[in-house]
Formats: sequence, structure tokens, C-alpha cells
Amino acid sequence: MITVQTPVPWWRTPSFVRAAAVLSPLAVCGVLAGFRGSVPAAVAALVLVLCVVAVAATGDRLAGVVAALSSGAWFDFFLTEPFNRLEIHDPGDIQVAVLLVLIGLSVTELAIWGRRQQARAARRSGYLDGVLSAAATVSRGETGPEEVVDVVAAAIADVLGADRCRYVAGPVHDRRVAVLDHDGVLTQNGHQRDVDRTGLPVDELVAVDVRRAARVVGHFEVVCATRVARPTREQCRVAVLLADQVAALVDA
Repeated sequence: MITVQTPVPWWRTPSFVRAAAVLSPLAVCGVLAGFRGSVPAAVAALVLVLCVVAVAATGDRLAGVVAALSSGAWFDFFLTEPFNRLEIHDPGDIQVAVLLVLIGLSVTELAIWGRRQQARAARRSGYLDGVLSAAATVSRGETGPEEVVDVVAAAIADVLGADRCRYVAGPVHDRRVAVLDHDGVLTQNGHQRDVDRTGLPVDELVAVDVRRAARVVGHFEVVCATRVARPTREQCRVAVLLADQVAALVDA
């Protein structure tokens, strides 16, 4: 399965976002400085929070933190007495400035958490689509067994982030080969391996058993050669589910 990389627009590059994190609060405070007598400090702080939200929505934590700190600094410089100096004498203004920075940092973390949840949901949807697509290919019977196995092998490689995957008839007899079980646990030499921490073995075989009832009828050999893949437990279980789609077909 080939993944096409979409070019990132210039306005979403980290360098541009981080520059905006510094300059947008400066520009907003510069404008608000012309309305010091009519715009309360609390209102100005809320406007600056919007700047932080806009930057944090990009998912760049550093940019969000910079925007929060920049907002606090320029708020102090332009909108609190003594003006045009990084000093605050009014206790109320100090509280507003501190709250501005704290709210900005909190909004940044919330925005990043939301983007992570969205990305996780998108990955789950992609895994489900892969399982359904493989199941549909098997059930239709419009292609030969070898083509179906190749489709499932490509889906397993994509889910696990591996470079190659191929089907081999029969169970694995070499204990040195890491085997992925139906619970998504990787076992090698009788010991469980923490895939989240160490990743899949590089330049070594990883077997995904193909079971029909309690019998292993074959396995998919997965190889990570160019990078360390760290699939989640959920991804590992999806790979096993994909492998089982061809059990009846290869056993026949």
C-alpha cells in the first residue's frame, strides 16, 4: 500500500507558525494600545487568548507556549502601567497577566490533546476500513487466492508500519522468531517484548499467525528494515484480525 505525501502549505510550516506565535500577539497589543482608555484589560486579555487558540490549533506545542508567553509579555508592555515598559504596578493587572499566560498554556494543551484524539480516531477508522476491505475481497471471491493474500499482506504491513510482509504456509517452528498473538502481544524466545518502548525487531522476522479455529495454518512474515516501527496494541490486534481473514482460503 503506497502512501502519498501531501505537501504542507507554507502557512502551516513550523517556522511560520512559530513566527506567528511571536508576532501576532505583538500586532494585536499594538492595535489595542490605541484604545487603552476604552478597552478594559480583561477584554484585551481575552482577545490575546484568541491568538493563542489560533496558534495552538496547529498542534505545535512549542508555538502555543511561545504564543502564551508572548501574549503575557506584550500585554505587560503595551497595556499596563507604566506603559512601554516590562513592569506592572497594579495588582489587578498582575493577576490578569498571570491568568493570561496560564490560560494560554492550558488552551495549548487542550488543543494538542484534541488533535491527538482526532488523529487516533482517524487511524481507527483507517484500520477498520482495511479490515472491511480485506474481508470484502475474501468474501467476493472475484480474485484468486494469491491476489487476496497479497492484499491482506499489504494491509498488515501498512497497519504495523513495516516495510514488507508475505505469507508462509505452516506455523513458525523457530523460537527466535517473534510471534504476534491474538491479544496483540509480541513474544520472542518465550519472553514478551514491549513493542511500545522498543518497537518491532529491525531486520528480523516477525510472524503473525493465521489461525483457523485452534489450528495455525500459516503465518505472515513481517520485516522492518528501514525504520523502527512502534505499533500500538490496537494496531497489533488489527494485524492479527487481518491475517485471520485468509485462514479459510489458504487452508482450503
